[in-house]
Amino acid sequence: MFDCNVIAIDLAKNLFQVCKTDKNGNVIYNKAITRAKLKQLLIKEKQSLVAMESCGGTHYWARFAKQAGHQVKAINARQVKAFRQGQKTDANDALAISVAARQPHIKESRLLSVQEQCLQGIECMRDLLVKQKVSLSNQLRGLLLELGYPIAQGDTPLIHAIPEILEEAENSLTASFRFSIHLLFQRFKETIEEAKLIEKQLHEIIKEDKTCNRLQALEGVGPVCAILIKIALGNATHFKSGREAAACFGLTPVQHSSGGKEKIGSISKVIGNKKLRSALFKGALAVVSQLEKRESRSEKDVWLKALTARRGKKVAAIALANKTIRTAFAMQKHDKEYQPQLLAA
Repeated sequence: MFDCNVIAIDLAKNLFQVCKTDKNGNVIYNKAITRAKLKQLLIKEKQSLVAMESCGGTHYWARFAKQAGHQVKAINARQVKAFRQGQKTDANDALAISVAARQPHIKESRLLSVQEQCLQGIECMRDLLVKQKVSLSNQLRGLLLELGYPIAQGDTPLIHAIPEILEEAENSLTASFRFSIHLLFQRFKETIEEAKLIEKQLHEIIKEDKTCNRLQALEGVGPVCAILIKIALGNATHFKSGREAAACFGLTPVQHSSGGKEKIGSISKVIGNKKLRSALFKGALAVVSQLEKRESRSEKDVWLKALTARRGKKVAAIALANKTIRTAFAMQKHDKEYQPQLLAA
């Protein structure tokens, strides 16, 4: 039994569904209100538990509710879905959020500060520009390949090849096609420059950030990966242990056990922080590949080489990514630098 009311909010852009229940779980009201009225409601209501799904706008409303004196609980939408009864409506969704918020075993999502959200936004914009650059590059290469102009991989060969193709007077390309290719090529070059500007901003932020500099000492962790780890872990108070953090990010095997029989599978590609897991895996795979070409320098290198020989590169990379998160958690929790155990000379 709760000792306070629960205000469950089904978030939207302008019209929000709010379900208020008392400490016994009885519904006081379940109604739709506007954005302005929701702010007034949160300010006027006595201290309550404000619950909402983890979706667009969650961090803003969570901060607003905390400033108004409320407790806040953000819940993953997958967990809320299990408590919805009847058809999918805003009223049923808000009621499901209220029921889910009362369950002691439901783990809440971590809430970001304004600074963390801004840092996350910069990284998302950088990622978007990189994807757009790759998409434009593939489009240009594909169109020109169909016309008999194969271009080598990489941005530099493409930048050198296209002006030569457009200036060649003897080919049979039409004037309108040349004009369209020129426009797409200009957009490609602009995207490269824009991505470089945002990357420069990120590097300047990282230089001044103690946490990111500390995390980059870990094997396979670069600037972008350090930012993602910092945003995901925060000050490490959200997780009980490094093992729990690794499981939350999707770096542990999926378990399907019944009747006392344990069945351990592979990692899940559905749950977890996909972007962070991908960055960790790529960095770890690079470390595993480089380790084959040099001697072991630390006890972790010895462990990683043995695991690679026994299970293969990809399994070893996931194991290293798991260990990286657990080490990063310990570093954040105890405010310590990374100190690998080097082999005796």
